Amino acid sequence: MARPALVLLACLLWQAAAAQEIKSPNGQLALTFALQADGVPTYRLNYKGRAVIKTSKLGLELKNAPALTSGFAVAESQQRTFDETWTPVWGEVKTIRNHYNELAVTLTQAASNRSIRVRFRVFDDGLGFRYEFPRQPNLGYFTIKEERTQFALAGDHKAFWLPGDYDTQEYSTVTSKLSEVRGLMKSAVTGNASQTTFSPTGVQTPLMLKSQDGLYINLHEAALVDYSCMHLELDDKNFVLESHLTPDAVGDKGLIQTPALSPWRTVIVSDKAGDILTSKLVLNLNEPSKIKDTSWIKPVKYVGVWWEMITGKSSWSYTNQDNIKLDSIDYSKVKPNGTHAANTAHVKEYIDFAALHGFDAVLVEGWNTGWEDWFGKHKDYVFDFVTPYPDFNVTELQQYAASKNVRMMMHHETSGSVRNYERHLDSAFQFMNKFGYNAVKTGYVGDIVPLGHHHYDQWVINHYNYVLEKAAAHKIMVNGHEAVRPTGLARTYPNLIGNEAARGTEYEAFGGNNADHTTILPFTRLIGGPMDYTPGIFETKVSVLNPQNNSFVHSTLVRQLALYVTMYSPLQMAADLPEHYNKYLDAFQFIKDVAVDWDDTRVLEAEPGDYITIARKAKGKSSWFIGSTCDENGRNSNIRFDFLEPGKKYVATIYADGKDAHYEKNPKAYTIRKMNVTRKSKLAQYCAPGGGYAISVVEAGR
Repeated sequence: MARPALVLLACLLWQAAAAQEIKSPNGQLALTFALQADGVPTYRLNYKGRAVIKTSKLGLELKNAPALTSGFAVAESQQRTFDETWTPVWGEVKTIRNHYNELAVTLTQAASNRSIRVRFRVFDDGLGFRYEFPRQPNLGYFTIKEERTQFALAGDHKAFWLPGDYDTQEYSTVTSKLSEVRGLMKSAVTGNASQTTFSPTGVQTPLMLKSQDGLYINLHEAALVDYSCMHLELDDKNFVLESHLTPDAVGDKGLIQTPALSPWRTVIVSDKAGDILTSKLVLNLNEPSKIKDTSWIKPVKYVGVWWEMITGKSSWSYTNQDNIKLDSIDYSKVKPNGTHAANTAHVKEYIDFAALHGFDAVLVEGWNTGWEDWFGKHKDYVFDFVTPYPDFNVTELQQYAASKNVRMMMHHETSGSVRNYERHLDSAFQFMNKFGYNAVKTGYVGDIVPLGHHHYDQWVINHYNYVLEKAAAHKIMVNGHEAVRPTGLARTYPNLIGNEAARGTEYEAFGGNNADHTTILPFTRLIGGPMDYTPGIFETKVSVLNPQNNSFVHSTLVRQLALYVTMYSPLQMAADLPEHYNKYLDAFQFIKDVAVDWDDTRVLEAEPGDYITIARKAKGKSSWFIGSTCDENGRNSNIRFDFLEPGKKYVATIYADGKDAHYEKNPKAYTIRKMNVTRKSKLAQYCAPGGGYAISVVEAGR
């Protein structure tokens, strides 16, 4: 045998010797790790013998240092099995099983005398893996130039994608083949208060995919801590996705001090769409709660002074004056504009409505000074978070709400001025404690200040997590808006009860969301955690509130009810105005009845972009609630009630689209009927275009 052939054979044998495989507990998923001949670490993932991720490279490029991408040898390999069941503070199910097989491979790079570890965990529903950087003499501090994690796909999959952006996820989801992303990118990038796109083929996570042979694949990350948010750069010739980290103000993608960990890179896979929705893989890859006493963390159903301002009916600001300096203006001497919604008398009306209908809290935006020129000026000292406008009496409203057994919910808009918020954070949370606020909605509208930073870079990620920690110390729950999309951190910090991080209901007042929007979000944005979507809009014509705004809600009234079930969140808002609910109190009853915390969840039907039907069992009760949402085509839904307890009888109240209902032409047409059901019952139900249905199922005699 010739010498080159002997060398080739030796390399192939070395590569084969380095290959290691672990399978999921049920044996259906197989993860293979191997070193290529040049010491490049790779992995691949198969599901039931079908390729999910083909051979893909791992590693990181460093700034002013040799790359951690090749020249590796396996120094150590360890395997273990882990199986536990844990109880979330709140959630879609009562308990969660965390069961996986693990492979941890320690790699040494002889040329630089450095080592890293790649840890893989294979669950029945997917894969999580991360980089670990042990403390060592030659790798104490380093700067990431780019992470080079690949996800080599098996074909030109159907994708549900958002344009890659360092500052916003508030885009409409595009549904296309991967090969079509480049051609559709320009039209997919629509205007936003702060946005920084980076590539004609860059997309965001969670990324939902469907292969031509029927595999559903979801790519995301878990436990994003002290690291930059990951996007995915698409090679649209070879269908390889590669990690693309968000840079900081000087272009660096991560400042690391060892020992350190990257976030987990996640792949959820199944041949059933519903399995993606019920996966707890992202949560399971996060650490257990760091909050020992969680008794103060409770799900919240709330109303608020918000929609009337979003639609333009009312204002956040107290005056129409501009060029405000908080340390010199005397608001008692300025002329009120007469449109300020956050005034004492008006807020009392919302408190009365909440008390009458059994809601937990009232959110008030625009209560604090500074809203006259809060946006677009890149101000550092933009709010102080403790000073109310003259027409908002904090003490009086706190006492009034308490007398009605209603909590007030705080609002902290930062206008992206991160340093200013941290400067005021202690006093702001002390103010909340003093006046009985136990939950805050934070906001980061606009460019990040200091300028140059991005909403998703490492420094700002650390800020969001710092706010969570500070809030926990003050026993405050957090609902983060315009922050990074969640990565399961609510397991570690269960006071993170909500996030926005996608186009929510507010965009229905800005031209509207696509009718299929809520059939996609549970497969994408909600994979990492719940969304404060703010459903419940009954008056779908925005012009009724503001004659100059011709937007309309792209949904039937009944579909607005269904969203309380399909768009899971322990924080649910009835977002419309009280006077609109008073016109449809029979339909409003479902919003009053529906739970916000659950013991069990069943996906009855699901296809991303087309429809979702979910049944959930209320926490500690025998009642179930069902929600169904569909796209602009409408459909006939067929479900079984086999999730009900054997031998028991139930009464189902069905809130359905009228026969001539249509999200655009006739959104308010609905019917309400009752029927007796058992676990043997079936239901065939029409869903109008942009519609759906909602059902409450109560045990007979209860």
